[in-house]
Amino acid sequence: MIFHPTPIAGVRVIDLHTHGDERGFFARLYSADAFAADGAPWVPVQVNNSLTAQAGTLRGLHYQLPPSAEIKLLRCISGALWDVALDLRPDSPTFRQWFGTELTAQNRRMMLIPTGCAHGFITLSPDTETIYLVSAAYDPPQERGARWNDPAFAIDWPIAPSIMSAKDAAWPDLDSAYHGLELLHDLI
Repeated sequence: MIFHPTPIAGVRVIDLHTHGDERGFFARLYSADAFAADGAPWVPVQVNNSLTAQAGTLRGLHYQLPPSAEIKLLRCISGALWDVALDLRPDSPTFRQWFGTELTAQNRRMMLIPTGCAHGFITLSPDTETIYLVSAAYDPPQERGARWNDPAFAIDWPIAPSIMSAKDAAWPDLDSAYHGLELLHDLI
């Protein structure tokens, strides 16, 4: 794996280091040793798979509070999406800043989203499928969200969403609701 830092502390774009021949290739998607060497040791406890049928579907921005705060490693295995990490760690020098990148089945890139960052994506093609590893199981009482178009973040989505869940559309502005951000101190 080839780790590329981003402007957000702990967020990484990861390219696969492939070993190939006439049959195809082999690559690691996860290695505890490689993540530890990059300064981000973690162990996945769950692997999720999602299929989004329509282009323009927005999912997110989601995060969980401690003790269920989660690291996510996301890869697009079919179609294309634009993936976003939003820094919600009050102690971070990039607090309230975001980073986005395109993940496609063809580029085989992954994005690592650390604890304390919200995560979301918008699909750029129909039948977009993802696989993502997480460091904590889904914990509904600890789930929180940031609204995709909150002016506090001014995320520059590449296309306007045409579909999203009622829950994702209803997340309040960060400044007007309890989001548990004080629990995200010391996560960087």
